[in-house]
Amino acid sequence: MILMEEPMAKHCSLRAGGLASEFFAPTDIGQLSSHLKKNKKTIIFIGLGSNLLIRDNGFDGLIVHTKHLKGLNFTNGTIAAEAGTTLAKLSRFAGANNKHGAEFLSAIPGSVGGALAMNAGAFGSEIWQYVTSVTTIDNNGNIQQRSPDDFAIAYRSVKAEHCDEFFVSAEFNFNQVEKNIEARDLLDKRNASQPIGLPSCGSVFKNPDNNFAAKLIESCNLKGFCIGGACVSDKHANFIINQNSATAQDIEELIQHIQTTVANTYDVALEPELVII
Repeated sequence: MILMEEPMAKHCSLRAGGLASEFFAPTDIGQLSSHLKKNKKTIIFIGLGSNLLIRDNGFDGLIVHTKHLKGLNFTNGTIAAEAGTTLAKLSRFAGANNKHGAEFLSAIPGSVGGALAMNAGAFGSEIWQYVTSVTTIDNNGNIQQRSPDDFAIAYRSVKAEHCDEFFVSAEFNFNQVEKNIEARDLLDKRNASQPIGLPSCGSVFKNPDNNFAAKLIESCNLKGFCIGGACVSDKHANFIINQNSATAQDIEELIQHIQTTVANTYDVALEPELVII
């Protein structure tokens, strides 16, 4: 079913943003392919919306939500997961099948598709370390198998050799000999240092070379600083929280203020992890 003029604040973890002119949550990849073959609009794929902000004027195109694409199976030592599978569920599934290395994913509030698109990571590990192949779909609904060699993969960056394709599933080989750390310990660390339970997008900025975004922001005395309803978290300076019905513009202006302040103080350009549409 296609929803028209859907509020994206309902689907982004910052709980802010404008309307999508069309919103589609396919039940499976076949249905998705059939719809894209007929679609003429610009397309964006989203999962949990934990790294995304749609500006207040909205998006005049098709939003594809992967929430029903949650297939997950274990065959011949590898795990296949569809794009809408949460990273926490993938981590638990790997552990249940005695595959080690996926523990760090339990600390990332996102889904497989978004994690692949940005090379999500935490605690020294990144998801593309474990990818053996991916399945993509293009704007015309054509499905392709790709290998990691088809992508330029870097810190929080994935650039595709083939343009206009979206991740719909991936195969992983979590091949560590033993657990790097207990998932419970990772969650305890996350809960102790991050504003869990409040509307946010996770880390707003990438860490600069040989530095930490949170350290730079905190040293500029920006913890607790607000623009409109958007505030720098008192708990972790690289988190922006929607404290009081923030608009997307509030959030974007706060991002720009942080960038300007850090640049003026330390001559460091902070690059957002957050995708702004």
